[in-house]
Amino acid sequence: MPGGRLSHQDRLEIATGLTAGLGYAEIARQLGRPTSTITREVARNGGAGGYRADHAHYATASRARRRRPATPGERPRAENPLQEYVERFATMMVQGGLPRMASRVLALLYTTDARTLTAAELVRELHVSPASISKAIGYLERVGMVYREPDPERRLQHYVIAEDVWLKAWEVSAGTNLNWAETAAEGAELLGPDSPAGERLTQMAAFFGRLSEDMSGGGGFTDCLSVLATLWEADRLLTVEEVASKLEWPVERAADVIAYAVKNSSR
Repeated sequence: MPGGRLSHQDRLEIATGLTAGLGYAEIARQLGRPTSTITREVARNGGAGGYRADHAHYATASRARRRRPATPGERPRAENPLQEYVERFATMMVQGGLPRMASRVLALLYTTDARTLTAAELVRELHVSPASISKAIGYLERVGMVYREPDPERRLQHYVIAEDVWLKAWEVSAGTNLNWAETAAEGAELLGPDSPAGERLTQMAAFFGRLSEDMSGGGGFTDCLSVLATLWEADRLLTVEEVASKLEWPVERAADVIAYAVKNSSR
């Protein structure tokens, strides 16, 4: 019945529509639902590439059981648009190659008004276990996207986003592509490059190898990201000389990178 909660059958039809390549608006029309309902449903449950009807149905039921029941006379709380945005933001990062829980932690840190969050605050906001937060933070620290700041007054650790977080995210993605390339090359050698499987793996290794090379520095991408991070951190427009000074580069290098970025942004 349109207008109520999504049923298991509704979710099966959403999964079928996504597999068939239908857009959210078309799936919503077929179900008689607002497009925003379908968008939120898919974003909360793995994104367009990872949506599973059974998992989504059980996960939604589990979230409903965890919610605090309203006391008599209390008005039900409206859905939090920011919380929904954080989940969509995290889903985008998952699709870019980051682990799911690490993406949720990073999205929450990036959208909070506070400069830092403690582990307890992350647990409370994301409704997950302390062990899940610890594992996610450990990963983000290893790749340099988050670091710790001790509380001078209490025995707490505060977690802060690294200033060059998006450069780090790019590097993680490049590293993932390199792992794909190396694993595929290993498989091709094991199976023999002349075998059908070996040929497929050789092509895969070549593709991800080129992609990783491009992302790791080919074409000036890394330098462009360094300049972008510097401009993002500044509270005003910077001159070429100021950019070069902050990056400890020659002025000519900074000028060349900025010119390259401007040229390619117009393509």
